Amino acid sequence: MELELDKLLRIKTSGRDDSNSDLTNFPYEPTPYSVLELLANSGYLSKNDVVIDYGSGKGRVDFYLAYYLKCHMIGVEYDNRLFQRAISNLKDAKSKSRVEFVLKNASEYEIPNNAKALYFFNPFNISVLIDVINNLKESIKKNKRNVLLIFYYPSKKYLEYLNSEKDIKHIDDLDCKELFNNDSREVISIYKI
Repeated sequence: MELELDKLLRIKTSGRDDSNSDLTNFPYEPTPYSVLELLANSGYLSKNDVVIDYGSGKGRVDFYLAYYLKCHMIGVEYDNRLFQRAISNLKDAKSKSRVEFVLKNASEYEIPNNAKALYFFNPFNISVLIDVINNLKESIKKNKRNVLLIFYYPSKKYLEYLNSEKDIKHIDDLDCKELFNNDSREVISIYKI
């Protein structure tokens, strides 16, 4: 299914890449399409949303959600090599008019005031996540709105932080365990700030 959907979307996003990972930035691993399908069908995201994908890598999340939901996607990636792969995918992708990529460290990225959701698949350590959330709070001060925080396969540290923040509320868990041998971390956790 992974290669078939890559072919349908006219992109190449398969394969793990940990060549530039370290204690701050974690390896590239594409979100499985079955998980993206579950998210797309959840009703949490819609055509009019601007969604930011942190640690976008080769752009799978961006191209899939832009194609199936028709939402506007912004992929934020720090690794120039992965960013160039996403740009290469952008040339022929079916949903290219609704996707853009930014080469920037997540901590330094200024969140647009119209962003409605942020997506994470454990792209970086907790200190970077805290920086991103603080940047989001600044964006919300400029344009009051609710923003969804979507975490696939969330780390324990992420969850501890999210659940300790008074401004952040857990609203749902989309169960993915049946897709992957009943691993208890196979979940999409959705929060609202």
